[in-house]
Amino acid sequence: MFNICTRMTGNRSDAEDLLQDAFILAFKNLHQLKDPIQFGGWLKRIVINECIRFSKKGIRWNEWEEGMTENLADETDQSWWKQINMEIVHQEIKSLPDGCRQVFTLYVFEDFSHRDIATDLGISESTSKSQYHRAKQLLKERITKQLQLHG
Repeated sequence: MFNICTRMTGNRSDAEDLLQDAFILAFKNLHQLKDPIQFGGWLKRIVINECIRFSKKGIRWNEWEEGMTENLADETDQSWWKQINMEIVHQEIKSLPDGCRQVFTLYVFEDFSHRDIATDLGISESTSKSQYHRAKQLLKERITKQLQLHG
């Protein structure tokens, strides 16, 4: 749960605060859990919702312009990162701009659809897709630069 908060916020301090808030919320609402077997998924959803609530306070979203669709990279180029040390990837994800990091985390790690991300974050589906694309591009550029500098 801490990893989710860290990826969503990009910093340890906010992640710790959010995780604590999520645990308090979960314990206050424990009576709503119908099946104890589902506790892990139930708690994870509370953590994600708290992270989304937090992000809505501070992220300014740029709306997607329909004409920008041509600029999206071919989605078949999705495996460039598979040979990279995951610690480098994790560090670079944490340093992404807030909007990109939120969408990237929800889409890649939490398996949300762009439609679900858009609904939860209060943005358009196109904005979710553009933020995801931007995050991938930034990660690729930054990780490539790291590899060139440090091998």
